[in-house]
Amino acid sequence: MPDRGDVSPVQASQRADSQVRVFGVAPRAGARPTEILQGFLEALTSADPHFSIARKYLTPDASKQWYPERSTTVLSDGPNTEVDSPARDRSGGKLFSLTGSQVARVDSQHAYRPSESSYRKSVHLTQTEGATGKEWRIDVPPPGVVLGQSDFQRVYWSVNKYYFASRSPSGASSQQGLVADPIYVRKQIDPLTETVKALLAGPTNWLKPVVDSRFPSSTGLKKGTKSLAPDDNNRLTVPLNKRADHVTQRRCTEMAAQLLYTLQDLTSSGVEEVELRRENGSQLCVLDDDGAESVSAHRTAGHPDYQYFLDEKHRLVRMPGNAGRDTGEVPVPGQLGEGEQSLRSAAVSRDESWAAGVSLDGRSMSVGSLDAGGSLEKTEVRSETKSEKDGLSTPSWDGFGDLWVADRDPKNSRLLWLAQGRGEPVEVKNLELGGDERVESVRVSADGVRVALIVESEGKTSLRIGRVEREGSAEEPLVSIVGLRPAAPQLAQVTAMSWAGGSRLVVVGRERGGVQQLRYVQSDGSVPAGGSLPGLTGVTDISASEDDRQPLIAHSADGIVRLPPGASWRTVLKDGTAPVYPG
Repeated sequence: MPDRGDVSPVQASQRADSQVRVFGVAPRAGARPTEILQGFLEALTSADPHFSIARKYLTPDASKQWYPERSTTVLSDGPNTEVDSPARDRSGGKLFSLTGSQVARVDSQHAYRPSESSYRKSVHLTQTEGATGKEWRIDVPPPGVVLGQSDFQRVYWSVNKYYFASRSPSGASSQQGLVADPIYVRKQIDPLTETVKALLAGPTNWLKPVVDSRFPSSTGLKKGTKSLAPDDNNRLTVPLNKRADHVTQRRCTEMAAQLLYTLQDLTSSGVEEVELRRENGSQLCVLDDDGAESVSAHRTAGHPDYQYFLDEKHRLVRMPGNAGRDTGEVPVPGQLGEGEQSLRSAAVSRDESWAAGVSLDGRSMSVGSLDAGGSLEKTEVRSETKSEKDGLSTPSWDGFGDLWVADRDPKNSRLLWLAQGRGEPVEVKNLELGGDERVESVRVSADGVRVALIVESEGKTSLRIGRVEREGSAEEPLVSIVGLRPAAPQLAQVTAMSWAGGSRLVVVGRERGGVQQLRYVQSDGSVPAGGSLPGLTGVTDISASEDDRQPLIAHSADGIVRLPPGASWRTVLKDGTAPVYPG
């Protein structure tokens, strides 16, 4: 480095994408079978729009019958190749086996599903006539794309599509919330256009029963539209086919809201405004950020004013969400903050006007107003447990204003739902749990159509996600949780969890033989890149806001602690328990 002379400007590259890019290489003349197979597998991980290089390793007939878009199989360490016995192939070809430990599969809807199993598929090669003589080519390829977990995280990108939540029979919500539907698209192959196509195709099968799309059935891009890109003003024009020609103005703005919020979650899009057009080129509608907020809030939970927890007197207290270390906590208005009812856990409604508290012995639950002088009413929820370590779990409020709580009585474990937090509790049906499994903890998403459960079985706990289906009437509601699936299969023990965004949760748990760790996971069971959080000792509770500008709060060996964005954990209060955000 020079230590004298004039200062000179240096042209530095400011590339947004500094990740490694892999470019597939076509097979060389005279390549041996093992080289052909390895070249094909490497080409599957490349930035090749239509897998054109990978197809060069296939026979013409095999290329016509191979559909890489139908599925992507993710293996923990990538596929291993084994040469099968020559006696098994009497055609003069070569038979190989691809093996590995499967961790997940991405289907034709771009939906990620954890799937831990052994993977073994046969690949057959044969000799075909080429320009320079006989050449080895694959005539029986593996189904779809197969690649390792590290390559998958490099090549694919998690994106949230957004659809409207179906309304609750309780009718509590005046504005329908948007529900995140996570998918994976190839990040280096026009992810914006692929995401728009996936949104128009409708919700994934798992989420479809509880959401609605405002795009008419079979709506797609106008024929001949190959790629979409925003203009210099960050405005994206989307030409649609005839299926959308006659929608009303209100429906069009709802369609545009789905599209705008979806593309805003695609961090590279830069889209701030969308314009939808008919097939003939005329305008359907235009929507920007401000207009979208009037249609539906992106974050159903809103922006919480306070963080809540219990003090040493077992009262519900709160402090401003943006408070510093020296800002003291104050009891909440109403009887829950006066200490007449000692609590061991509590939950605050998403509009911060009501709170539910579980008694210190875990056998009853009360609901009270957070207004000064507000009343406190005992609900009809009762646990008959004999042990205080069991009893009622921490309650959870959903986006419709309904209240959820688990009774962990070993003799009568159940999950209960109360419309608007009042009235007779309704037992949730169709939990799809085994006979020895029970719900330890429940957290309902802000949109009210997905629920995260910590399930205990024989001393082990796991995290599962289910969708909430509501039927019946307001007088006789029927609430079910169906489609339970693992959300953190890599963790052998889960201690605490909280929703932390549209499709993201923050989880405290341990891997097999590992120490306690904090990390983010997606509701589809995938782990986002960079999902690990700074370590913390003895975490028993954790809570996050759907507004990612708010800090995480947790109860640990150091008391109540907070993790502001981009900072480290800081102690707020030595004596305190059960921290929660609204919800």
